[in-house]
Amino acid sequence: MIEGILSGLSTAFSIQNLLMVIAGCLIGTFIGMLPGLGPMSIIAIMIPVAIQIGDPAAALILLAGVYYGAIFGGSTSSILINAPGVAGTVATAFDGYPMARQGQAGKALTIAAIGSFSGGTIGAILLMGFAPGLATVALLFHSAEYFALMVVGLAAIAAFAGSGQVAKALMMTVLGVMLATVGESALFNAPRFTFGIYDLQSGISFITLAMALFALPEALYLVLNPKRSERGGDGGSNISNLRITRDEAKEIAPVIGRQSLQGFFIGVMPGAGATIASFLGYAVERNIAKGEDRAKFGKGSVKGLAAPETANNAACTGSFVPLLTLGIPGSGTTAILLGALIALNVAPGPRLMVDNPSIFWAVIISMYIGNVVLLILNLPLIPYIAKLLEIPRNYLIPFILFFTMMGSYIGQNNATELLLLTGMGIVATIMRMAGYPLAPMLIGFILGPLLEDNFARAMNLTDGISFMWERPMTLALLFFAIILIFLPSIRAGFARLKGDEAAQGD
Repeated sequence: MIEGILSGLSTAFSIQNLLMVIAGCLIGTFIGMLPGLGPMSIIAIMIPVAIQIGDPAAALILLAGVYYGAIFGGSTSSILINAPGVAGTVATAFDGYPMARQGQAGKALTIAAIGSFSGGTIGAILLMGFAPGLATVALLFHSAEYFALMVVGLAAIAAFAGSGQVAKALMMTVLGVMLATVGESALFNAPRFTFGIYDLQSGISFITLAMALFALPEALYLVLNPKRSERGGDGGSNISNLRITRDEAKEIAPVIGRQSLQGFFIGVMPGAGATIASFLGYAVERNIAKGEDRAKFGKGSVKGLAAPETANNAACTGSFVPLLTLGIPGSGTTAILLGALIALNVAPGPRLMVDNPSIFWAVIISMYIGNVVLLILNLPLIPYIAKLLEIPRNYLIPFILFFTMMGSYIGQNNATELLLLTGMGIVATIMRMAGYPLAPMLIGFILGPLLEDNFARAMNLTDGISFMWERPMTLALLFFAIILIFLPSIRAGFARLKGDEAAQGD
């Protein structure tokens, strides 16, 4: 192992590979800032470029840099214009955008940068120490456990529901799962719920739904409420305030520590990835917060911003464990990276550390270098990026609409997506006005296909649903999901009980 690390160090610190890290981080960051052009798209485009490089280590370092650079940069559009173009940064918008609206865009971007750097760096360190052992743990998870893990992810919607809002959040989650069933699935080639519309056979695009739920309603809100359209940022003069206070640093430090660990271990499990890690990170921090801290979530909480940003970057690093050590892609992006490895004649799996130690360790070490590069690149740019909010809203509205429609169209390259975007955006605006939370719908849509596929596979293996109670790990995860669903009600009951006791004491 020591020899492998030394070999990886010499490979990663070569001039060519350092340039690859910087190029990958730059490309990924700027692509991640554009809604609709996520890491999957740009990695797929860059595979031919990577193959032309010739050196497998350099090619993989470039593609890995693009991957975590896109997640790092994806927080920018989420924070500034509430348009999360990457699934892993949806949760970032929950508190990042309210902070931007309060004139704290610079501070929000700084917290996002610190959280991303910390999560990615701690994840890289953990990856160096635990990759061989974690590969064995990952093998313990089968379809039944992944189904239960998806249920836990869906149950985390309780974290996004305020007092008395759990029923609404559950309903929106079910609606998201229903939308995910449109089109062909991995198990059935026949189209479902397409109403004879050919363009729906491939299903509804994540980008289209994300834009319809977040970006388009924001633009419509600005149109319907002209007072909000006068200036961008609601306090744009404070954009230069990039520093976080000592108290804020103390607040986010334990959050970053917890979510670096949790995000990394979630990323290790094939099929989980940055999206689930970010949602669960947000859910956990909101549920363990107390009193005023919990009330701030969704309104500009520094903890609510640091949690998903740390978790998604740690999970990105963790997702390389099953990819490199087992040859199992944990997400769509790592599936594309797996294809790139095969095209480069590198066979991922348990033998990779033995047969190609320089490639294995060079990629891991380059992740740490990449996180330093990303921090150096992004922190000086924050004042200029944040000035986007100084643009008058009557100019910013067309800008938001342009990127919303461009991102939706690029995803599927057909005009039907624009019609879906408009229709769902109007419905989402009405639901938002009626007080329905929109985030649970997107969670249901993202996790729905994974839930369905793993449930069907688990049933095929056991000839029924007996796997739910026959497998201890599955049963434990399902029990944890039930606790998550009822936790808000239990907490509210205890709060009422304490209030009654205090009233009797008076």
